[in-house]
Amino acid sequence: MGKIIAIANQKGGVGKTTTTVNLAASLGVLEKKVLLIDADPQANATSGLGIDVDSVESGTYQLLEHSMTARETIIATESPNVDLIPSHIDLVAIEIELVDKDEREYMMKKAITELKSSYDYILIDCAPSLGLLTLNALTAADSVIIPIQCEYFALEGLGKLLNTIKSVQKIHNPELDIEGMLLTMYDSRLRLSNQVVEEVRKHFADMVFDTIIQRNVRLSEAPSYGESIIKYDASSKGATNYLNLANEVVKKNMELA
Repeated sequence: MGKIIAIANQKGGVGKTTTTVNLAASLGVLEKKVLLIDADPQANATSGLGIDVDSVESGTYQLLEHSMTARETIIATESPNVDLIPSHIDLVAIEIELVDKDEREYMMKKAITELKSSYDYILIDCAPSLGLLTLNALTAADSVIIPIQCEYFALEGLGKLLNTIKSVQKIHNPELDIEGMLLTMYDSRLRLSNQVVEEVRKHFADMVFDTIIQRNVRLSEAPSYGESIIKYDASSKGATNYLNLANEVVKKNMELA
């Protein structure tokens, strides 16, 4: 059975999509079968895997309104072993459309549970908000990865996200676990970066991944070519970081199995 992992943080610009795309590609390289679900109307994960967003005719929107089955919305990507359920700007409307539906928080869970037997990992790239889309992702997920950037306001808003996760655990998904907190955009030359790492490790100890994602020019260039860092520059520091993260995730889940 596959594992569903949501990558969530309501703060924008913390490396959520970068993490989702590159973790998916790295798990694929490790010969794991991966499905990436782009649940962000900005569709950056979709374009980051080389898919032309304007040509998307079916994806997360159809999945959530149940007008298509999950399998009908899946497309292949050029990343080895990585499939995608793409996003489109239309997804913005879904929050309004679902508002008066019964069990609106469970739309994604109902749609994708059947896919668990076909994949080792299903990764959901969440929107930078705590709205209905993110709630659907957290309700469907087995666990959540929280990217935290090594910058001044890093811990601001984290309490709010942890409270949301707690209430999802209480009301919608008692099985939801925190897979780990991931420190991103780390610059070893900056005292502030080191302070944030220290602070987060002190507060959250075992919940923090050993792997730290360092600031890396190649990593920020890759999306503009519609490629993961693994395809764009496999020898870069960014690729090494994400392969380490993928190994850490696999190892942790093998121990739990």
